[in-house]
Amino acid sequence: MKDTIQVSKENYLKAILEAEAEGHQVIPAMLAHRLEVSAPAVTMALKRLKRDGYVTVEPDGIVRLTGQGRETAYRTALRHHLIERMLSEVFGMEWYQVHEEAERLEHAVSPAFEEKLREKLGESGACPHGNAVLPENPDERKRRGEVPLSEAAEGRRYTVASLQERDPRLLLFLHQAGIGPGQHLRVASQNYDQTVSIELEAGSSILGRPAAEAVWLTPNKEQDPSRDQEPGIKMNPADALENSATHSKFRPKQPFPA
Repeated sequence: MKDTIQVSKENYLKAILEAEAEGHQVIPAMLAHRLEVSAPAVTMALKRLKRDGYVTVEPDGIVRLTGQGRETAYRTALRHHLIERMLSEVFGMEWYQVHEEAERLEHAVSPAFEEKLREKLGESGACPHGNAVLPENPDERKRRGEVPLSEAAEGRRYTVASLQERDPRLLLFLHQAGIGPGQHLRVASQNYDQTVSIELEAGSSILGRPAAEAVWLTPNKEQDPSRDQEPGIKMNPADALENSATHSKFRPKQPFPA
């Protein structure tokens, strides 16, 4: 079992790598927000990581991974990805539950067991939330034709390509709202208060902007309305990722809080 310092190191490095993959310049305040720790805790952690050769910190405060740091971060992200897939594909755990469990287990997996998971599942498949090992830059996703729900066109039908998975509370909220990977939906309206009204097979739902920004969609191909697939029919998350890259009614009273 890894000690607390080793677990903390891996969490910081993975957070930096994921933020970089999303196109962000990483600063200490961002790490404090993502990891839900204090600013002094981030300062101390970065001092250790810099001392041990995992990161550099520029004069302007930008944090960057070294080669060693990037390798360690990717291995941690890969273990997380494989464990999520194992929990879902092998044990049948629900997609909105696997992230938090994988956060705990990713630090306890031995190299031998990790290799078995790689042999069994491979690295290229989608996790239960529709994501690859690392998140993607939003600009790249938009160039492929994907769009966040917060920017989706009114009246159009879409398929949920993937969900941001950092916050387990958000995943549970989306599940309770009837939204999941591979789900079909129709955008009814983009509202003045920055909420989005959508229609699903199970009913209608309203999402606040933080939740809507976490849901990435691919537009459905235009079809004859008489043959249009009903919203709410699910597509396998792996198929949704492959299509988006070469790799009672729900009416929440309040949108997901910022």
